[in-house]
Amino acid sequence: MTEAAPGPGNAHPVRYQDRVRRTRTAVRRTRTAVRRTRTAVRLKRTAVRLKRYADLASVRAARLMRATRRWCLRLPPMVWDALLPALLLLNIVSTRAPQELPVAVALTAALALPLVWRRRAPLTAFGAVAAAAFVQWLMDVQLPADIALLVALHTAAAHSGRRGTLVAGAIVEGGALLACLRWATEGAFLTPFVAVTAMVVAAAVLGVNARTTRAYLSALEERAARLEQQQDQQARLAVAEERTRITREMHDIVTHNLSVMVALTDAAVYAQHRSPDKATTAMLQISETGRQALTDMRRSLGILRTDEPDAERHPLPGIAQLGALADQMGAAGLPTRVEVQGGHTHLPATAQLTVYRLVQEALTNTLKHTPTGTHAKVRIRCSTETVTVDVTDTGPCPPSPGTAPFGHGIPGMRERSAAYGGKLQAGPLPGGGWGVRTRLFLDGSGAASA
Repeated sequence: MTEAAPGPGNAHPVRYQDRVRRTRTAVRRTRTAVRRTRTAVRLKRTAVRLKRYADLASVRAARLMRATRRWCLRLPPMVWDALLPALLLLNIVSTRAPQELPVAVALTAALALPLVWRRRAPLTAFGAVAAAAFVQWLMDVQLPADIALLVALHTAAAHSGRRGTLVAGAIVEGGALLACLRWATEGAFLTPFVAVTAMVVAAAVLGVNARTTRAYLSALEERAARLEQQQDQQARLAVAEERTRITREMHDIVTHNLSVMVALTDAAVYAQHRSPDKATTAMLQISETGRQALTDMRRSLGILRTDEPDAERHPLPGIAQLGALADQMGAAGLPTRVEVQGGHTHLPATAQLTVYRLVQEALTNTLKHTPTGTHAKVRIRCSTETVTVDVTDTGPCPPSPGTAPFGHGIPGMRERSAAYGGKLQAGPLPGGGWGVRTRLFLDGSGAASA
């Protein structure tokens, strides 16, 4: 059933009126909340606009300050030095009486104008200011331009040595004493004299501090430049050393393996009709030698790259691999016998690599420069401090006795031996044949990276 409108016949008129009042009150509260929300939104928009304007103003002010600073830095120092004399002259012109103006302007100019050239000739400018101040004292005229003495003293202390600073300080202190004796009131001599003396000492100390700071910064810049030059030189030396190492390593790998492959190829060609089995074996050995050469090259070049896995997969060759090297040389036509005396497991990997490369290069030279039927012998004597390498062969001597074959082999062996303090000896043997001998020192006296 629907509720009837209030009236004389309605049983609940009071309840209906209360409901109407509550509805009207809710409507008024809603309108008030809406007005407050609108006001808050307007205030927030105004705050955002003000913040935006403030940020824009601060950016423009910063740009203006940077532009002003750049413009000021472009001005020559003489312009800034002329600012104080201009202010002192303006002060005299605006404060002195007309009858005192000529003398005051002349003395102020004599005191202040030398400051314009104080950076170029600090002692000369100080002397001119001191002379003008003495003339002022003789004429018994007091001027605000006397501050030029302190500025000139500061500049002299900042651009001259200790003796010049002491002389300038003594002159200014004497002037301060004369000024206080003439112009101080009776009974008040000590207070102005102490104050002026304090200003003189402060000007001199600040000048000395500026000179010391400038010298310190100059020394730091020179040291930084020298260190940078030394670092560049060390980097260039390191690059040259690494390039030499890689070149030497590539020479040993390529020369040895190519020599072996050439010898095996000749043997295979010679035996292909008479003994096909030997020719096949030689061809297989050529293939294995080529693979070994590729492995050695990848390992040597992979050291330069941190992401190269071959350097870790294939260890550096050492004394333990000399037996395989001897078998390879024997297959190429140079029977080789290896004798190792003493334990070599304690030797560093770089030292063992040096021994291996020395023996490899010596056997390669023998294979290239001796006829068929030559035998080679390798003796390695290891101790806790030294490793002796002795490689001999039974081949004929070179045409010129006492000379080594041309090329980079023996110079490379000398460099490897010198890296461990050794001295390589290569030459013909008294009983015939050729020998290579050296001793590597492991005590660190000449050790270096191979």
